[in-house]
Amino acid sequence: MIDQLTFTEFRDLLTTQLSQPLPGQLAQFQMAPLARKQPAMASVESKTCREAAVLALFYPCSKGRAKLLLTVRPEGMTKHAGQVAFPGGRREDGEDLVDTALRETEEEVFIPSNSIDIIGTLTPLYIPPSNFCVYPYVGLVEERPDMSRTSDEVAAMFGIRAHELILPEKREVFESELAGQLRKIPFFAFSGYQIWGATAMMMSELAAVLHPQLLDLDPLI
Repeated sequence: MIDQLTFTEFRDLLTTQLSQPLPGQLAQFQMAPLARKQPAMASVESKTCREAAVLALFYPCSKGRAKLLLTVRPEGMTKHAGQVAFPGGRREDGEDLVDTALRETEEEVFIPSNSIDIIGTLTPLYIPPSNFCVYPYVGLVEERPDMSRTSDEVAAMFGIRAHELILPEKREVFESELAGQLRKIPFFAFSGYQIWGATAMMMSELAAVLHPQLLDLDPLI
């Protein structure tokens, strides 16, 4: 069981699982609205898009177990205000995408890039509303970050236990009016937050990497 693994054992497990073929869109679509469950649309292939990279970063908690770092966007932002996200942002000219993920993480939550070990990637996905192609990386850091240190781009940061990421009961659905229609939106429920959209899709794939049996779950919508 993942909740019994030390951080070193978790590192070994995650590194091994990420070396296998990724579950990809099959896992991402488990936590996607119906309108987003279109393979060609969700793929970054043949897209003229802006590029961004994010980092799914695990760190050890006080009991030596792995936690996943998440950030909360400030309410005053023009886009994605108040939403939960991975650290990350837009690629700068001439920059490798992995360097984008590391730089943005350091800028947003002050975790030094040279302290982060990148161990793999998840499946890139296209976000139609913002015309971004997002490339997710997976990394680990050996010490718990200072959760009180954030930039103006981050209102707060928190961690979720790795084993909770694979719990089916953490997956729920809410309804929201979009483009004049009432739509069902899957989300992860953690620490009083509703985590949905692209972040939820990437978290769903990460959960399936850790626990492939999640691919057998019936879709929420």
